[in-house]
Order: sequence, then structure tokens, then C-alpha cells
Amino acid sequence: MKITEVKVIVTCPGRNYVFVKVMTDVPGLYGVGEGTLSGSEPIVAEAIRHMSHLLIGRDPQRIEDTWQLLYRQGYWRGGPIFMAAIAAIDFALWDIKGKQAGLPVYQLLGGKARDSVMCYSHAFGRDALETEDSARKLIEKGFKVVRCQIGGYGGVGVIGETPPLTPGTPPTSIYEPTPYLLSVPKLFAHLRDKLGPQIELFHDVHEQLTPIEAARLAKDLEPYRLFFLEDPLMPEHRESWPLLRAASTTPLAIGEILTSRWECLPLFMNHWIDFIRIKPLHVGGLTEARKIMTLAEPFNVRSAFHGASDVGPIAQSASVALQSVIPNFGVQEWTRYPEAAHEVVSNICELREGSLYPNEAPGFGMDIDEEKAARYPYKLAFMPHVRRADGSIHVY
Repeated sequence: MKITEVKVIVTCPGRNYVFVKVMTDVPGLYGVGEGTLSGSEPIVAEAIRHMSHLLIGRDPQRIEDTWQLLYRQGYWRGGPIFMAAIAAIDFALWDIKGKQAGLPVYQLLGGKARDSVMCYSHAFGRDALETEDSARKLIEKGFKVVRCQIGGYGGVGVIGETPPLTPGTPPTSIYEPTPYLLSVPKLFAHLRDKLGPQIELFHDVHEQLTPIEAARLAKDLEPYRLFFLEDPLMPEHRESWPLLRAASTTPLAIGEILTSRWECLPLFMNHWIDFIRIKPLHVGGLTEARKIMTLAEPFNVRSAFHGASDVGPIAQSASVALQSVIPNFGVQEWTRYPEAAHEVVSNICELREGSLYPNEAPGFGMDIDEEKAARYPYKLAFMPHVRRADGSIHVY
């Protein structure tokens, strides 16, 4: 069997995604993958096209060998662009192998360790009462873990917004940490009082704080038994993780912008975190994500894979397949996809009572409708911008 073509599909059915089809010389046999990277989709697409020249004529069954070839072919290795591009190919090769075997991908990884993958979703409001109401609605739908915020990232720390300079660019939020640091503990005091001690609640800092500010927040939140505190620091603040860890027993989660095992290893070996927030999409696919989770296991680090809507449905399916299998599973983030995404991608994983279920069809059990994808052309988009009240870029 040989790879004959790599089709790259950039589409925006509600938001931008990068999909691929890896075609083979076996009639009707191809694999689907995804390389979405929010704000950088055209760059990833071009990286896939560039690397596809190395794939034509290769045996798609040689997944590990192909991964190593793509990772090492450029000498300058890693980074989010190339790891997302490698992931797109890697997913497609696992999809092909599953179709060959007549088995879903999770069976190729060793079979289920659990029947479904427990998810969390996002509760938010303009104040604690609205956030409580939002959380109750999620709990009624079966969610056992809920992320809670006032407003967007930064909560009441966001004190204003300036409009975008040009079409397609985002507005700029104006943020200050002091009102944020004062409001979050009050939010969780309210939620624990109203929702009780059993439901799992947590909060996403989104890397907005300095190390000492993050340590203060983790300490102040300790009485409210968070499931974890998400992204309290940027990965660049690695030397400050011991300070944060020593400040409290609030569990810590980080990793949604990590792209390699070498970035993860110090967090594991030094016992600085409790949950790793990677996702297969941005670490090079299932092949690498499974290795990272194996490295995490002896250090009692569980998965909490990033799964906001900037992780498309094929990448989500890969996350569900892996977390169905690994022993050190924690939780999976879930957000609803736009209705148009269901037109472009078939058989998106089913959510029931707050849990996702992997498809039982061979491979990932999904397909991409190229004609419908073409109806939703790419739209220029960037990640949000944040500045301080004095006009400077917020750098923490």
C-alpha cells in the first residue's frame, strides 16, 4: 500500500479548521486528520503541503517511522505549527490502520479502560448568581465537573475593551489583576455555599498572573476544594512552579500550549502539576500524546485534555480514543460545535449525560464532505489581545 495524495482542506463552518485526507492506492481507502491551530490555520496548511512531498509513495502502515521522519526532517524541530501539521498526518494514518483492521482506533490502542470519557463544560455569568445559574444548568445535563468564571478570561479584571483596528482582528481587552484576585475567591465561596461540596468545580486563570499573584490565588482558593486551578502560570515561568506548588494544596493543571514531551517532563518529574492539559492535536498526534501520558503515569499526573472549540471534531475524536484507553485519565474539556461543522464532518463524537463516547466504526468513524467544506471559506482570525490600563501589552 502507498500514499498517493495528501488533500488539505481549510474551512470555516462556524470557525476555522484545517482538515486532511491522506489517500492511498487501495480504492476507497483513505484517512482523515486535523491540524487546526487557532489563528494560524493557513500557516499549518502550508506546512502540511510542504511535508506531503515526503509522504507520496510511503507505506501508510508505518506510523511510528513516518512520525519520526516528519519530526526530524527539518532539523529545526517542534513548535506548534509543525506539531499540528504532524498531528494531521498522524491522525489520518491511525484512521487508515483502523479501517484496514475493521476496528475503531481505541481498540488499536489497547481497548477501553472506561465506557465513556467524563467531560467538563463552562459556566459563566456577569456575577456569582449568574455563574451559579449557568453551573446548575450544566449539572442538570449530567456534567459532574464544571469550570466557573465571572465574565470571560480575567473576569472582573477585565475593565474595558477597545474595538479592532481592522476587520478580522479581535478587540483588545483592558485587564488589571487586583479586581480579579479579589473576586475569584468570593465567587467560589458563593458556589460552594449554594452548590454544595460534592460537585467538582474549578477555574481557569488563562496565564494572566505573575507567579506571586498565582500563588496568592491558589492559597485563597484552597478552602473551596477546586478540582484544579487551570493555567495559573505561563509555561515560560517554569522556575516559579515550585513557589506556586508550595503555596497551597489546590491541584494544578497546565499544558494546553505545550507541544512536546520535553516541555512536559520537568512538570512531571518535579511533581509540580496534577493534570496535564495537552491534546493530541498540538503535540504531534496520537503517537506522541500516548507517550506523554505514559511518562505522566508514574508521577500520578492525569489527563485534562484541552477541548475548546478551537480543537475540531476529528482532533476531539482522537482525544476521546486515547482517553478511553489510558489508566491516568482525569477529564476532557467539551464545547458544542457549530451546526455547520456537523454538515462538514460526519459522526462527531456523541455527548450523553456529560460524557463523550468514541465512535464504534472502523478508524475514527468520521468523514469530511469536501463539497460542503468549500461552502465555508476561511475567515481571517486572530487570538484575543490583552493590554493593561496604562496601554501596555499584558505580558503575564
